[in-house]
Amino acid sequence: MSRKISRMHLRWLIWILCFFGWRSHRNRLEKIGMDGIRPPYLLLCNHNAFMDFKVATRATAPHRVNYVVAIDGYLHREWLLRFIGCICKRKFTRDITLIKQLKTVVGNGDIAAIYPEARYSLCGTTAVLPDSLGKVAKYLKVPVVTLICHGHHINSPFWNLHDRGVKGTEATMKCLFTAEQLKNSSPQEVNEAIRKEFQYDDYRWQLQNNVHVRYGRRAEGLHKVLYQCPACGTEYRMTSHDSLIECTQCGKRWNLDELGRLSAIDGKTEFSHIPDWYEWERANVRKEVEAGTYHFECDVHVDTLPKDRYIPLGKGRLVHDMDGFTLKGNYDGSDYEVRWKASELYSCHIEYEYLGKYGDCVDLNTLEDTFYIYPENCDFSVTKFALATEELYSHHLRQ
Repeated sequence: MSRKISRMHLRWLIWILCFFGWRSHRNRLEKIGMDGIRPPYLLLCNHNAFMDFKVATRATAPHRVNYVVAIDGYLHREWLLRFIGCICKRKFTRDITLIKQLKTVVGNGDIAAIYPEARYSLCGTTAVLPDSLGKVAKYLKVPVVTLICHGHHINSPFWNLHDRGVKGTEATMKCLFTAEQLKNSSPQEVNEAIRKEFQYDDYRWQLQNNVHVRYGRRAEGLHKVLYQCPACGTEYRMTSHDSLIECTQCGKRWNLDELGRLSAIDGKTEFSHIPDWYEWERANVRKEVEAGTYHFECDVHVDTLPKDRYIPLGKGRLVHDMDGFTLKGNYDGSDYEVRWKASELYSCHIEYEYLGKYGDCVDLNTLEDTFYIYPENCDFSVTKFALATEELYSHHLRQ
């Protein structure tokens, strides 16, 4: 796929289209330390929903922006995305070409916009950030600006994208480093400042701002994230519907109220705060990793996206263990094997019910191809894949 950089065109049309998005949710934008800050600069945004892009467009108007966009976003509209200045990227790969492209963007006097979490947050809290951010910022030698949005996960969570009509969402645009401050800071100091600024929790924001979600099916899909029962400890037996999430193994049920709080229908409420449940699952995965027992193996269906269309590779076999991911299969009469080392993959991208085709999937990338891998006929959770990938990477760093 072409990697040519195009400057942003049709700015007026983009602004008009985005206006109706943030306006309908009554988004409040606060700018801190932005007086005198003009392009070029590096813009780092958190990522919870498509609404993030609309608010970013509002925050940066009337200036030109080049957004880094994942390759699947280019399907059937590559010409359009390139025309409006987007830059193609495969998730969680070390792409030197991208760094050069970002340098070109700021050299043009424009804004280079990155969503460094590289995926929608699974439960409205910060996803892992790459250690390379500080070095990239230092290399670009332009101000570093953050844009942190609140309420977008509550309005349209990754596990159920239905728009809940949440009003009064918020966003804070802040100059974290001027060019001069950046010059006198180490990459580690830049990383620490970015990570501090990226601490957010949409469910805590919802409760603090008394934001009621009256959508009747507000818990539907939540079991995709909360895949392990805290009452009996069983994995992959959770289900959800309406405002309820329940374990089909032990029968325990929890209600998700209008303020985003969980409460047990009967007995003890183990976790009232969704991110606490999610972090409990992470801690359990960490125990498996530290014990050296983490292992998953299953038959899978595989599609790839080398350029602008999906290619079905058919059946394969996926192993995820202490060494990382290994995918084996046969396509067009030839065996293939692809490996992603745990020590080199700090996170991975997952999808729930991706494109309505084969269900949940993990997508793993090389610099030349993207593999969409759908487990079949087995108990699994792609959320656990994501947690295990992050914990395995951290485990290898500690070795």
